[in-house]
Amino acid sequence: MKIIISESKEAAGYNAAQFAADILRERTAHNNVRFIAATGKSQFDFLDFLCNAEGIKWQNTTMFHLDEYIGLSSTHPASLRKYLSERLINKVHPGEVHLINGNAPDPVQECKRIGELITTNKPIDIAFIGIGENGHIAFNDPPADFETNEPYIIVTLDLRCRQQQASEGWFNTIENVPKQAISMSINQLMKSEYIVCICPDKRKAEAVKNCLSFNSQITPEYPASILKKHQNAYIFLDKESASLLNK
Repeated sequence: MKIIISESKEAAGYNAAQFAADILRERTAHNNVRFIAATGKSQFDFLDFLCNAEGIKWQNTTMFHLDEYIGLSSTHPASLRKYLSERLINKVHPGEVHLINGNAPDPVQECKRIGELITTNKPIDIAFIGIGENGHIAFNDPPADFETNEPYIIVTLDLRCRQQQASEGWFNTIENVPKQAISMSINQLMKSEYIVCICPDKRKAEAVKNCLSFNSQITPEYPASILKKHQNAYIFLDKESASLLNK
């Protein structure tokens, strides 16, 4: 794991996008690249800069979806499919796109369907993720499942996660936030060759300290702490999100 601290939120997004773009440019020149895309306010600047990066052959990419609420249609304002369509897919047009159907009639079968797609062919080249205020990665809230080898799982969202979704304005009230989601599992995410994690903002400082400080433990209670085990995990912070880290 490597931590890169930038002066501002915008700079963190820019630096993460430049790092990701370098990998995508090199690999899409001659090969198909499989990548994972995340959502949330932490990804705004990153996705804006990445979509405007030159020289990436997006037609040579396959995109996988990190997580989605159960029970939301793709037209719901908080739908993560809608977010990715507007902020990434419709801008760069990846060669293949595999989205999670949050309102599938059988979420268990939907996990199986998307899981079979991601585990065939070659591994994931690069994953773009964030860290939640409760330390989650994807929707793996604490205590996260560090053991399952299923690529996608059904998870129950904890109170702090649901509060974050409401406070960010995706839902009018916490009561409107779904209580369950389909999420990529921790172990599937960790199989990615590169992980680019963008986590700016003062409200993420506690999670960053708990998960990523030098002396913090790797524990399901702090899900993002697992990133310490990944050799090619690059964490892009701003000064505010890094403000509680020890030297």
